[in-house]
Amino acid sequence: MRAPNRWAMLSLGMAAQGAGCVFMYGLPFLVPVLREELGLGLAQAGLVVGAPSAGMLFTLIAWGWFADRYGERLAMTLGLGLATTFLACAAFTTTAGPLAVLLALAGASGASANAASGRVVLGWFPAERRGVAMGWRQTAQPIGVAVAGAVLPSMGSLRDALLTMAGICLVTAVAVVSMVVDPPRKQARPGERAESPYRSPRLWRVHAASMLLVVPQFATAAFALTYLVAERHWEPAAAGQLVAAAQFAGAGGRLLCGRWSDWARSRVRPMRQLALVNASVMVLLALAVQTGSTAGTPLLIAALVISMSGNGLAFTAVSEMAGSSWAGRALGGQNTVQNVAAAATPAALGVLITQTGFGAAFGLAGALALAAAFATPSEGA
Repeated sequence: MRAPNRWAMLSLGMAAQGAGCVFMYGLPFLVPVLREELGLGLAQAGLVVGAPSAGMLFTLIAWGWFADRYGERLAMTLGLGLATTFLACAAFTTTAGPLAVLLALAGASGASANAASGRVVLGWFPAERRGVAMGWRQTAQPIGVAVAGAVLPSMGSLRDALLTMAGICLVTAVAVVSMVVDPPRKQARPGERAESPYRSPRLWRVHAASMLLVVPQFATAAFALTYLVAERHWEPAAAGQLVAAAQFAGAGGRLLCGRWSDWARSRVRPMRQLALVNASVMVLLALAVQTGSTAGTPLLIAALVISMSGNGLAFTAVSEMAGSSWAGRALGGQNTVQNVAAAATPAALGVLITQTGFGAAFGLAGALALAAAFATPSEGA
């Protein structure tokens, strides 16, 4: 049997993850509609739009185990199919409580693509091309959010928006079940069980470094616009355009870092070096902000791009360290620790900024990026 085109498999995996990102991270575009149609306050609307992300945290590792055992195609198809069902049901709810529950269930279901699509990259791409492939896979989130931003605000009602998101998931699920081919995997001998990669500290250290690196990424992503408007007196529209451009530059940075890791034949060495650059830029940003220097704006954009760029390195390292038998669970664990840190960072740094200003928050983020460089394992450690 002829092997399928690996780039087609990657594209389908990206589509599956992107479809989930449309409703997991695109719901904030519907906050005005939620408040108007359901009469919600801002805090209540925030709980509703955060429901898919909360649901996802509880199932990432479970979906990884499912993909390890039953294959990527079935995991992504089943997850997106369930997400379609829950989103369609949510479209016909009229109160916030049931809506939040159904959205949480949709997020728990759509999380299947986060683990399974990474296994597709591990299985179909050789090591010398895997970094770039995983970099492409990591662009699925900004692409999904971009699709949500382009489509959802133009919907006539909340029901129309939810049915549109359900339709996107359904079409993607049909494409996955029709065209995805699970990569070959080593057959275990009868009674043989694959040894857990978590017996070694290397995988734990990559998880820890990734959690630390989430802080500078979300310190800049969450507060860049606020800093530009409040401290540099930019117009909100212009600030938003600049931050959006930086997001696309960060997505391009993920591809470049993936190519760098393929060329270097290492994931952890570029990851460590980029963490040191990240720390340096964040500290310079903190000093510029603290002194009121005009260099704060270009340094902020540089920090935003750099902090996003290395995301795929950790995911590639995790999948390779875990091996084909454990890759799904390990990628689920990687997604879990990063999402926990991402959820906590804006709230914690928001308190710090309120009390001490932006400089202290950016400085703390730089210190944690430096800690991440030391936490990242060496090649043989």
